[in-house]
Amino acid sequence: MAALLYSASMSLDGFIAGPDGDMSWLSEHLGPNPEADQLVGDIGALLIGARTYRGDDPNAGTSSEGAFGGAWAGPSVVLTHHPSPDPPPDVTFADSLDAALALAQAAAGSARYVNVLGADVARQCLAAGALDEVLVYVVPTLLGDGVRLLDAPGGMSVRLERTRLTSLPHATGLWFRVVR
Repeated sequence: MAALLYSASMSLDGFIAGPDGDMSWLSEHLGPNPEADQLVGDIGALLIGARTYRGDDPNAGTSSEGAFGGAWAGPSVVLTHHPSPDPPPDVTFADSLDAALALAQAAAGSARYVNVLGADVARQCLAAGALDEVLVYVVPTLLGDGVRLLDAPGGMSVRLERTRLTSLPHATGLWFRVVR
């Protein structure tokens, strides 16, 4: 079964998007990232939350639009209760986490990642015990408000073990394994 990896860029104060899902803050911090470029080749499918799927792409309208700066091409499963009537090629909609996980893991195969995009779907994967790894690029900025990396009212304690640290000119990459 494919491992589930939650990846995101995050401000130093813990936000992956600004208020109302605004991603424009990230534009000035994008740059070469050999680690992310290599990761794209290790991904077999994306599992995307509805807000992220319909969200604000900092590269909208450019040749870099889409996941991983436009480098991603492959199957995507969107977890939503409001599917689009005419999905783009390689996009499948699922209305439950179990269905979305099954579709994404089948599409990814056993040797590649299912990359989770979106804070709410990542929280659901954590709560279900399905998430295996977390990759966060900490960007040197403070947003003060927005969408948190993990927002779990009432709390959710998740033990992580750091497996790798990467220093880039525009961010610091932190890889973790979810400890079960």
